[in-house]
Amino acid sequence: MMTSRRPIFRVLAASAFALLPAAAMAQDDAKPAASAAAEAVEPQVRTQDMTGTFGGQRISYRATVSDTVLKADDGTPEAVIVTTSYVKSPRDASRPVFFIYNGGPGSGSVWLQMGAWGPKRVAIPSDAKDDGAPPYPIVDNPDSLLDVADLVFIDPPGTGFSHLTEGTDPKKYYGLEEDAQAVAKVIRLWLNENGRWNSPKYLGGESYGTTRTAMVARELEGRTYNDVGLNGLILVSTILDFAAREPTPGNEMAYVMTLPNMAAAAWYHGKAQAPSVEAIVEDARRFAIGPFATALLKGQDLPAAERASVRAEMARLTGLSETYLDNADLRVTAPRFYKELLRDQGLTIGRLDARYTGTDFDSAGEYPDDDPSFYGIDAGYTAAINSWLRDGLGYRTDREYQSIGSDPGMNWNWSLSGRQRGAYLNVAPFVGEAMRKNSGLRTFVGQGWYDFATPFFGAEYSLNRTGIPQDRVEFHYYDAGHMMYIRDEDRAKLSADLRAFIRAR
Repeated sequence: MMTSRRPIFRVLAASAFALLPAAAMAQDDAKPAASAAAEAVEPQVRTQDMTGTFGGQRISYRATVSDTVLKADDGTPEAVIVTTSYVKSPRDASRPVFFIYNGGPGSGSVWLQMGAWGPKRVAIPSDAKDDGAPPYPIVDNPDSLLDVADLVFIDPPGTGFSHLTEGTDPKKYYGLEEDAQAVAKVIRLWLNENGRWNSPKYLGGESYGTTRTAMVARELEGRTYNDVGLNGLILVSTILDFAAREPTPGNEMAYVMTLPNMAAAAWYHGKAQAPSVEAIVEDARRFAIGPFATALLKGQDLPAAERASVRAEMARLTGLSETYLDNADLRVTAPRFYKELLRDQGLTIGRLDARYTGTDFDSAGEYPDDDPSFYGIDAGYTAAINSWLRDGLGYRTDREYQSIGSDPGMNWNWSLSGRQRGAYLNVAPFVGEAMRKNSGLRTFVGQGWYDFATPFFGAEYSLNRTGIPQDRVEFHYYDAGHMMYIRDEDRAKLSADLRAFIRAR
């Protein structure tokens, strides 16, 4: 889990936003636990035959929770990866199959499985209100994609019930490339065991799961394996180019990338005026990449008149006072914005979803105490996944389900082999490389207007760079935040957009 001086950053994105490389790499010297003997592993498989109505179609399907054991070269078990698959009955090898995971790193697939595309979902408030106390209803999910694709939810090592065996060195699995190799291996084994090599294949995740998608596509489309053709990459709440992730002295891109989010949040909370969120966002995009970026790049050479003009427009878009903007030297970090926007009302706004508001211990601080858009949903999802897998599908384990596990992030290797030391992390080129090698590969991008964890402008920036075929990338936008499917209308829209994407192959 990310280390920080500020309480707000103790929370990972529910679906997993990316950790800072420096924080994780500090743990590179961690030693694996010693083991006198290899851990004995007996894979568990639980199945249930069920029916449901999805996308207006009545579907019979088989739900399977299964352990996949990954082994060292000498056959020693190293990791147990749990997958939950939903396959239409009778099995049809020509049907698309969609491999799904969340992010973190360290986040289980609970969020997409119990919130977006699984056949069951947890019903929590749709209007950015706290999920309260249990019981949390687990209901049928007509927005599941089972009418157009079989679904395989993967919990990578250290997430969900998946785990490393005793004595396994975390360095072998916790890292950009290490994690991608493990997930790619699980996918190939699933294709083998289920006879699905010639099925259309879709790969996707949320938040760091989009980073993972770029890395796994790199593995499957040529780096490690050259035999797994993909039909689509599905990126939800995208983080590919980490230059825009965190403002540091001298790096102005984070300020540019988050300014349109500030405008959207200000509009939502009545602090900025425009006919629609789309209208103010478009104004903010043009301002951010134009006069604002130019002003920041001029640094201390910025003329006073130009500074005043930029400050005034920034105040109009963000709802912050010109005095505050001047004191911040036009560079407002996202955490400061969460605290400042509604300070006059004694409220803070959410990071994962700026529609949410919270009340801090007091209103004098510079940063929020916590993220109301995370503590407003986490209990419901954790209760739902445990209830569904243990009681609904019969999976038996003494292990605790890791919705947001700390071990992967603490041990994560953020380095890419063959990259120059000190280069910032950008995996977007791997998306372009996979698409250039595979003329049938398309990319779907879904972004929420109110998501500060993975800003929509950052996704747009990373995917319009040279080398990425623009005619096969499509963007879709939603009136919620990082987990747009929490909002009922946007869950339905996201599923409808993905149905169209999959059917368009």
